[in-house]
Amino acid sequence: MAEFERRLRKILLEYGCFFVRHGRGDHDIWHSPIVNRNFVVDGEITSRHSANGVLKEAGIPYRFR
Repeated sequence: MAEFERRLRKILLEYGCFFVRHGRGDHDIWHSPIVNRNFVVDGEITSRHSANGVLKEAGIPYRFR
């Protein structure tokens, strides 16, 4: 797993988000109870900008710096 991916998935779980299914390629579909919608998590998140984009979609206020 990439540097940000492991930390991102841990944060998602802490905020109650959960894995729904595998998508196309290396993408996974997750659900956020905060915003009550599904969002995509790439299998290889190598930048903080990508990780922050996922957190924003999930409605999570945490930001990687």
